[in-house]
Amino acid sequence: MNTTPYLDKIDDPSILRKLDEKDLPNLANEVRNELIEIVSQTGGHLGAGLGVVELTIALHYVFNTPHDRIIWDVGHQSYPHKILTGRRKQMRTLRAGGGISGFTKRSESEYDPFGAAHSSTSISSGLGMSIARDIQKEDYNIISVIGDGAMSAGMAFEALNNAGAMKNKLIVILNDNDMSIAQPVGAMSAYLAKLISGGFYRGFRNYAKRIIRHLPDAMKKILQKVEGHGRSFFTGGTLFEELGFYYVGPIDGHNFNHLLPILKNVKSHNDGPILVHVVTKKGKGYSPAENSADKYHGVSKFNVDTGIQEKKPSNIPTYTKVFSDQLIHEAALDNKIIAITAAMPAGTGLDAFQYKFPDRYIDVGIAEQHAVTFAAGLATDKFKPFCAIYSTFLQRAYDQIIHDVGIQNLPVRFAIDRAGLVGEDGATHAGAFDIMYLSSIPNFVVMAPSDELELARMVKTAVDYNDGPIAFRYPRGNGIGVEFPNNINKIPIGKGRMIVKGNEVLIISFGSILKECMEAIESLNKINIYPTLIDARFAKPLDTDLLQDNIKSHKYILTVEEGSIGGFSAQVTKFIQDLGLYKNLDYKNLMMPDKFIDHDTQANQLKEAGLDSTSIVKNIQQMIDDR
Repeated sequence: MNTTPYLDKIDDPSILRKLDEKDLPNLANEVRNELIEIVSQTGGHLGAGLGVVELTIALHYVFNTPHDRIIWDVGHQSYPHKILTGRRKQMRTLRAGGGISGFTKRSESEYDPFGAAHSSTSISSGLGMSIARDIQKEDYNIISVIGDGAMSAGMAFEALNNAGAMKNKLIVILNDNDMSIAQPVGAMSAYLAKLISGGFYRGFRNYAKRIIRHLPDAMKKILQKVEGHGRSFFTGGTLFEELGFYYVGPIDGHNFNHLLPILKNVKSHNDGPILVHVVTKKGKGYSPAENSADKYHGVSKFNVDTGIQEKKPSNIPTYTKVFSDQLIHEAALDNKIIAITAAMPAGTGLDAFQYKFPDRYIDVGIAEQHAVTFAAGLATDKFKPFCAIYSTFLQRAYDQIIHDVGIQNLPVRFAIDRAGLVGEDGATHAGAFDIMYLSSIPNFVVMAPSDELELARMVKTAVDYNDGPIAFRYPRGNGIGVEFPNNINKIPIGKGRMIVKGNEVLIISFGSILKECMEAIESLNKINIYPTLIDARFAKPLDTDLLQDNIKSHKYILTVEEGSIGGFSAQVTKFIQDLGLYKNLDYKNLMMPDKFIDHDTQANQLKEAGLDSTSIVKNIQQMIDDR
């Protein structure tokens, strides 16, 4: 157990600010060691937090939080921030039911001014806060810390462009934690950054600006370019300067002798937006993370000494792996298949595809909008693009899905991972809305597999479907353990399947929730209720023949889906209405409730949503009892 004499004193940042500057490196070591120990027991995001320990301490040391506001982007960089802002003990409950979130969350702490689980939102939200502050003539700092790839998204540059034009005071800290932009070059870099962030240089610069106003326009432009290019020559940052930001950096984000004086200078800067370029090392201070390809971005529980992560023993593949394996198999037979990810190669399983077919793998970065329209462009030339994107992130590209894919009826394939409830990542990452928002778009085919074999069949179906866009959604986690035949067959478009033939009660299931329906039927059979069970497979188009025949022959109809209001059940409801089948029919829909479900295990989330087998049994019993 690590001793933490400095950290033990800190209940909130006001106490941190009383420490001597020379003690901050010791505090950083304690925070880093504690973070490693906590995440080894809880799992979660580790690498990004390890990289911002010194930066976090420096920000809280220099700025008067929570009066001054720090926005973390992406929020999983905020673990050290949480440790220092009164949540140290709660960190042991990280991402557990009833525990604290793995991201910043406004309802959790006054030190979290903006929730951030999806990337690239900090500059936009920070600018909004700065405008609100200035309209109300208030006085506080807003610091948007953007890093871990978040600067690659178009939204970040839209916000930079807007902020540069507005000229309100906003501090942006670019946490460059993958060395992708520039490296700080020793003492000279630190000296120059300190110089240009200081009051003397800025005062002289402003004085010079006032002088050159009286010069001829031609001379004025020459002098402005000389100053700008001269500073950029030594420090970089031309892009940010062109967008209207005063640029400082790059500086070493692990060196308090660099961070503190520059942040103090920046704090006193009142002449428009300023961007501080800080270079950090993801996974800093923990060798297994530093030496790992993904820098321990997201980890399960692990052994601190070895870094080896716990793996639950299972011979059953994940849905993600089944998708990846089947796509690789199909790509070996069809050179028109191209796989696209938005900065999630490992999460979507496309890292394996990249290894096999590097020339047909595209990682567009955190840019879902671009990914979809890029895929649409490929589809115009008879290629077969597969966009593998988490359900929660696909939301960011909804206009492109409609305008660039749907309206033009282009055969883009959407592999929608993490559909439904996702467990420890909570509401921000739940795949709740894709059934609803895709089924409402003309020309779309929308599928969901009930097990891993069905997923493999849907991949094959999508490969050969060229009549328009097609999507299949699948959950986080392992399959159910079905055996695979030697040959995988396609599924006819719009054809569901009968799973159990019963009487009176009809359950229409969409997707992997079929497993809960099967367990419910086992319980119902014990009390002499024998439902029919249909695996719909398609939310659009529906298997109208299968549904019509069975709806007419049953008294009680229950649809079950792991998605939001307006999804699969809405399609079935409209079908029943159009055919006038409501007469003498008891009809009910089970879906995710009209609320956001917090982080917990997937099993507990299903219970809270009323979608577990016990809830299905109760609903059917109630329908029968109420008749």
